[in-house]
Amino acid sequence: MALAQVKRACLTANIAFKKVDRKTGAAIGQAIDEILKAGKHLDQFPIDIFQTGSGTQTNINMNEVLSNRANEILGQPKGSNSPVHANNTVNASQSSNDVIPTAMHIAALTTIQDSLLRSLTHLISALEAKMGEFEGIVKVGRTHLQDAVPIPLSTEFAVYKRTIETFIATDLNSVIETLSVLPIGGTALGTGLNAPEGFAESAVKELSKIVGMSFTVNPVKAEGIASHIPIVRASAALRNLALACMKMANDIRWMGSGPRAGLGELRLPENEPGSSIMPGKVNPTQAEALIQVCMQVIGNDAAIAAAEGHGSILDLNVCKPVMIVNLLDSIKLLGAGIESFTENCLKGLKANREHMSRQLEHSLMLVTRLSPLIGYDRASDVAKKAYAEDKTIKEVILEEGIEIEDLDELLDPSKMV
Repeated sequence: MALAQVKRACLTANIAFKKVDRKTGAAIGQAIDEILKAGKHLDQFPIDIFQTGSGTQTNINMNEVLSNRANEILGQPKGSNSPVHANNTVNASQSSNDVIPTAMHIAALTTIQDSLLRSLTHLISALEAKMGEFEGIVKVGRTHLQDAVPIPLSTEFAVYKRTIETFIATDLNSVIETLSVLPIGGTALGTGLNAPEGFAESAVKELSKIVGMSFTVNPVKAEGIASHIPIVRASAALRNLALACMKMANDIRWMGSGPRAGLGELRLPENEPGSSIMPGKVNPTQAEALIQVCMQVIGNDAAIAAAEGHGSILDLNVCKPVMIVNLLDSIKLLGAGIESFTENCLKGLKANREHMSRQLEHSLMLVTRLSPLIGYDRASDVAKKAYAEDKTIKEVILEEGIEIEDLDELLDPSKMV
């Protein structure tokens, strides 16, 4: 659809600059609208994504579909190439080299808007709700998978929320701004050969209306043709989002491990049977699904980076198709994966308050609060004895006759956070 939108904008500019007459333009415009508004003719695009690295075959495919349909509208048979010519008319003032990267940017932006941003908004809302639900619950913190000082459960979810909000405010907004700069009008190598002066500005203005987003002309159009760093940056941002989501899913999977021989801090929703042999088993299905999505996004990013590094040769990047297909895949995967995780896992999480309270009461790391009072070495001895004799820190302190004023208050986990 993005390519059809580019063709529509270029058609309007070509009519304005009298490169295409109004009668012919109306026929081409009708053909474009049949694709954009009615979803027609999509079966006439058989070209595989693995083609010449400029995407020329896809551009030619579009030109021929539009010219054939426009000629039909004007009463001429398919294949006549007259009065509407695929290259001379439909592709006037254009080259595959500027049309395809322009369509790449638009496709990425609209997919981010339609899929990813909506899912991220839902995720943030769900995380905020869980922060409120878990307010006041203090649990054993962990570093290196070992017991550490207490931490509020709500703080752990605040970490996830803050990470996603920061991603949107910095990474994603920067990506959107970068992708909004278009090389259309540069034609073959960015010089604008065979395009009238002002064509780029006219086409971009029209694109902004059609797509409903604000676009600008790349002041160095050759840069947007020879290299695709904006696509690389977008992919890198998605990789960063994938890493953040992977941590969140992994953490929740760990906190939900058990129910009797794991951490058991969270109860995961029971959406489906977890095992074909072990009755009653509940697996972290949604967490593992999201983790696998994130792994695929990381792989897609590696392919995109390779396509930029190996494909940007002299004046034209020749790996455009593989870059955009992987980028769109990453956007859609993350959008769908995050939405499913939010709806089918995150919203249904329940805190195992009693279990976390028992764990905290027996935590050896409560001794950290006493370290400034009795010294690190003595506090360490207390912790080791408590562990060896399966006692609480308080029990050992009292047995050892260590006098500490306000001991109960000092060992109150809620006062440590």
